[in-house]
Amino acid sequence: MDIYKLIGRNIDVTDAMRTYAEDKLDKLSRFSDHIVDAKVVMSYAADGNPVLPAKVEVQLNLPHGIVRAEESGQDTYAATDAVVEKLERQLKRFKERKLSRRTEEPTLSENDLPPLPLDGDLPPETAADEGEGEIVRVKRHVMRPMSPEDAAMQMEALGHAFFVFRNMESDDINVIYRRYDGDYGLIEPTS
Repeated sequence: MDIYKLIGRNIDVTDAMRTYAEDKLDKLSRFSDHIVDAKVVMSYAADGNPVLPAKVEVQLNLPHGIVRAEESGQDTYAATDAVVEKLERQLKRFKERKLSRRTEEPTLSENDLPPLPLDGDLPPETAADEGEGEIVRVKRHVMRPMSPEDAAMQMEALGHAFFVFRNMESDDINVIYRRYDGDYGLIEPTS
């Protein structure tokens, strides 16, 4: 990989730390030669956590998605080793799913979608416990066109329960989500 963006939070990233991280990340190219770039954030716990004070977060940008992992350790070197191991597993899984997707064509129908609750359909104990919610965080991300299968792989790689994406076939914004039975559901907008 040629493009790395290393950021330090509560820490100055030394040349030795930068070289170590780049060398470790270079080895990921054996799992995927399609890595576009990598963003690495190294930090130390602001609260002075004595157990695992160093944390390394890595986001790998791929042509059809991203793979992200974070790990903590005694120092940035140990955290880098742990996060690279985690990324290796995720890239292997990403590659396996991509290969298996070529051989099988998943189908989703309207019957796969769970019924949406109507206003006031919450059980009484839930309705009473819920107060006025507020937006506490706003996330923005680039909507790359992708297939629902790629969106499912992306969702799994991020460890999310749902994923919003632009469907490459319809150019509409869709949502894919994990169902209670372990399968996936796809929400497509209609007029």
